[in-house]
Amino acid sequence: MLAAAASASAPALADGEVNIYSYRQPFLIQPLLDAFTQETGVKANVIFADKGLGERIAAEGENSPADVLLTVDIGRLDGAKQLGITQPVVSDVVNGNIPAQFRDPEGHWVGLTNRARIIYASKDRVQQDTITYEELADPKWRGKICTRSGQHVYTIGLIASMIAQHGEAKTEEWLAGVRDNLAHKPTGNDRAQVKSIFAGECDIAIGNTYYMGKMETNDKEPEQKEWAKSVRILFPNAEDRGTHVNIAGIVLAKHAPNKDNAVKLIEFLSSGNAQHIYAETNFEYPVTPGVEVSERVKSWGELKPDTVSLAEVAKHRKTASELVDKVGFDNGPSS
Repeated sequence: MLAAAASASAPALADGEVNIYSYRQPFLIQPLLDAFTQETGVKANVIFADKGLGERIAAEGENSPADVLLTVDIGRLDGAKQLGITQPVVSDVVNGNIPAQFRDPEGHWVGLTNRARIIYASKDRVQQDTITYEELADPKWRGKICTRSGQHVYTIGLIASMIAQHGEAKTEEWLAGVRDNLAHKPTGNDRAQVKSIFAGECDIAIGNTYYMGKMETNDKEPEQKEWAKSVRILFPNAEDRGTHVNIAGIVLAKHAPNKDNAVKLIEFLSSGNAQHIYAETNFEYPVTPGVEVSERVKSWGELKPDTVSLAEVAKHRKTASELVDKVGFDNGPSS
């Protein structure tokens, strides 16, 4: 049985159900599912796991109860397509709400929110107000950069975007330069990088925007508020091509037993109402044009997104992963 995630105050469930496999934590998506059920009467059932859901759908085959898979990063969305567990989303509503650059050209995945891969910079030790990704290889940053593993999907996405911009050879040279500028071996998550800046271990770090919101509002671990106060966000390449963005998104399962309701859910999540909830709750950027970011997100500065298609970025993920190993990125800076 799937764990029910519908609101207890939802109306009569005459319109059926939709089964969601989710890599996104339940508390992040619950407000959206409550609103969906209230609007449509469709009961939302959720299974959450932090890994293995795509493989589970594949193993379940035609008997899978999954209607949709919610996940983050173009790598995982494209990975679901490559696993053969998706089918195209055919919807004029979705196509009208979500710009083409945030949709698979064949309809196999749909982006729902943006997050930017930005630079966290020490307020005390970094004076400049602009930066580029290319600059991260400049020797002036020697021993001053922190980041998570090069093989993490977030990092692979950034490297793949660099390949799309500059080609493989130049990206390899750039990646080796960034490696040599690291303060230590890549380790930890994005918040850990900000903690390292707070502790004086490095001056800048690569991370996703929404972690700033998570830290600034973390009442359970108030020390994270102090980490956040020690940094400011710089949007790389804001003065030229724009900042690399990645997405949280959704796929329609190949054997969805409740396909109509699944499409209803995807259409709802692409709507202005749902995009507003995303923006306010998760500190992410709406992909639906005209939906405002939250005031907190707005306070970090203006995002100019790189317009390269995420489908193009996905094509270079394998090469990006190979380059990480080729230059020994996760071994840390050269001696």
